[in-house]
Amino acid sequence: MLTGIGHSAVCVPDVEAATTWYSDVLGLEVLSPPYRMEGAQMEHDMGELVPSPVVVHAAIVGFGKDDRVIELIEYPAANVAVSGTGLPVVTRVGITHIGMLCDDIGATRTELETRGVEFLTAGIADVAGLRTTWCRDPWGTVIILMEKREDALPYWGQWMR
Repeated sequence: MLTGIGHSAVCVPDVEAATTWYSDVLGLEVLSPPYRMEGAQMEHDMGELVPSPVVVHAAIVGFGKDDRVIELIEYPAANVAVSGTGLPVVTRVGITHIGMLCDDIGATRTELETRGVEFLTAGIADVAGLRTTWCRDPWGTVIILMEKREDALPYWGQWMR
């Protein structure tokens, strides 16, 4: 049976640049620097999902050495489409955004704005016991920043208080 969430993957056109952005701009720790995987085992693993030859260039970033991490993944041998420049669509079926916690959302937003992060909302909202604001990475992945009202509760339990 399933026991937890191991990672979420973000497909990027350049894993080296993405690793630098997620670590230098957002402050995530590089837990596994960029590495390349290819060959028979990768063909067996993903050959029905990715055109051959299956080549994966990936890195792992996160906030601690647990299994809840982000895998930044590039498929250099595949023709990968980059997101458009318009507003992202968060109402489509499938994974639409990544939620990240911060302890002072106002200061975090101000700091990220000085680092060139594009914000998708004009300010900070108070919703369901959280303070939130939305931004995206340079490749279009949407990120919601959340400040919890009560640290002892998970983010999803804030609204019940």
